[in-house]
Amino acid sequence: MTISKPLNALLDLPSVNLVSGDGPLSGETLAVKDIFDVAGLPTGCGNRQKQAESPNAITTAPAVQKLLDAGATFIGKTQTDELAFSLMGQNAHYPHPINPNAPDRVTGGSSSGSASAVAGGLASIATGTDTGGSIRAPASFCGLVGLRISHGRISLEGTMPLAPSLDTFGWFARDIELYEKVGNVLLGQDISDFKLKRPLFIPLLEHLLVGEAEDAAYRQMYKLVAGHLGHARSARQSTASMDDLYLCFRQIQGFEAWAAHGAWLSEKNRGLGPGVKERFEYAAAIDLDTYQAQVKRRALFTRELADLLQDDGVLVMPTVPGAAPLAATPFGDIQAYREQALRLLMISGLSGFPQITLPLGQVHGAPFGFSLLGPKGSDMALIRLGRTILQSKAH
Repeated sequence: MTISKPLNALLDLPSVNLVSGDGPLSGETLAVKDIFDVAGLPTGCGNRQKQAESPNAITTAPAVQKLLDAGATFIGKTQTDELAFSLMGQNAHYPHPINPNAPDRVTGGSSSGSASAVAGGLASIATGTDTGGSIRAPASFCGLVGLRISHGRISLEGTMPLAPSLDTFGWFARDIELYEKVGNVLLGQDISDFKLKRPLFIPLLEHLLVGEAEDAAYRQMYKLVAGHLGHARSARQSTASMDDLYLCFRQIQGFEAWAAHGAWLSEKNRGLGPGVKERFEYAAAIDLDTYQAQVKRRALFTRELADLLQDDGVLVMPTVPGAAPLAATPFGDIQAYREQALRLLMISGLSGFPQITLPLGQVHGAPFGFSLLGPKGSDMALIRLGRTILQSKAH
């Protein structure tokens, strides 16, 4: 696999002629993260050996096919972090995608090429996935809208799994209006008419911001959101500590990732890049008893969050601790940022509840997102609320 310039976002693969329908997405261009099957192309998953061993797909992943049927035109596949097991957009084997809105900073990942392609105008829509934050972090870093959907609401058939009980389909789009159109195609109507009118915040989450400038930028975004929702009231912390929840997330993700990829990785040296290699080594050591205990812990956390939100609550929170790290940041510092970011991102991941990040702010001259997390199934309600907030910012 080679990378097609510009932005290192799209893969240099043979062109395939995929039929587009006539529908609400007619005239829009579509790029697809290289963990989704696209008929006539291999699914490379960001790893050279996986790419070489992957036969051309016979059919296209159903969620991607829905976008084509709705009129979108396929323009190519996008780069992904290796086996989608990273958050920064730096695949050791390929030139890193460029962040068009902060060129000296990372795009975030693992949906790195998709975020870069949309932010840079190469495609008006691009698909991604979010397991630990791979839609929300790149969206915040690149100045885009990004929704982590309610877990299981959109099919991941024809998609490389990472951790199935955490994996979700996602997408980026040129603007919030198009984002909502895609949502209508893929999500349809919510299970009920959610009125997200009771804003809440958990103080501990705001303490994860990395500095005073980030805190000030977050306060500015909060003022704008409070103009629509009113001021948030402080909510109780889960009975589990943040460290306990982070361990819960890591061990569930790791156990499932090894179940999905361990046999393939064990056949021979797969040349995994730094970070990804260590995460899989950690994953290989997690036993079934540990996994089952953490699944129980997750279930308790999910019940507590559901009780807090009911059907009208919305949690307001930073998406990530700050702007995207500088691309030249030392590896150890990038990993430290990743761990801090996951403590914010894991709330939606563990619960399976939807979270939308909105490009409302900047810090250090780079994009910085603000998040709203709603009850399970309130995906379209979150998109509509996000559209209202963004439209008011524009005026």
